[in-house]
Amino acid sequence: MEITSMKNAQRTKNWRICIYGKPGVGKTSAVRYLNGKTLVLALDNSAKVLAGQDVDVVEFDRVHPDQAVTEFLRDMQVEQRNYDNLVIDNISSFERDWFIERGRATKSGINNELQDYSAWTNYFARVISAFYQLDLNILVTAWEAQVPITTASGQTFNQYAPEIRNSVRDMFMGLTDIVGRMIIKPDESHTRGVILEGDDSVYAKNRLDKRAGCVIEELFNFDV
Repeated sequence: MEITSMKNAQRTKNWRICIYGKPGVGKTSAVRYLNGKTLVLALDNSAKVLAGQDVDVVEFDRVHPDQAVTEFLRDMQVEQRNYDNLVIDNISSFERDWFIERGRATKSGINNELQDYSAWTNYFARVISAFYQLDLNILVTAWEAQVPITTASGQTFNQYAPEIRNSVRDMFMGLTDIVGRMIIKPDESHTRGVILEGDDSVYAKNRLDKRAGCVIEELFNFDV
């Protein structure tokens, strides 16, 4: 049994962060605020917004997502030593592409079969665990969805959360240090910010510092 003392552990070493929000809110563009050398796995092929930035991009094969992820994780066993940050952009798009690929293998060539949904739960658990075992910081982006939740008092709300199937969402967010909803302030400033403290209407959490929210430019500057 390996025992680790947490007395001198660094809370912000190899952090795992997820930001989610509407398409076009600026999730991919947030990459420019990362410190150090960054590699972007462009799961939805939206990396053009990073033109002119000092980042490296791996374009993703969306037709064969399962094979593409396997090959990427294999290559990262060596490549991770060359980077400080890995950006997985966009996990919601990857989920959709995975189900489309599985649907092509069915009799109809379109519709998914019941076993695909349980297969996704097991598959995603293995994939996200493999990513999170890499020795570098990891930023994951996702679209947002409204998820029905029921409180202890029996009240039902629609809560904003990352757009990914219910069967894997809780596990994924439990492994992640910060989950924040990215929004644009509805005034003349159009300031982009991230909600880091959740409530019944928004899923968010922050176990790296005490901030309840911040502008996107400061997200990766931790107050510890």
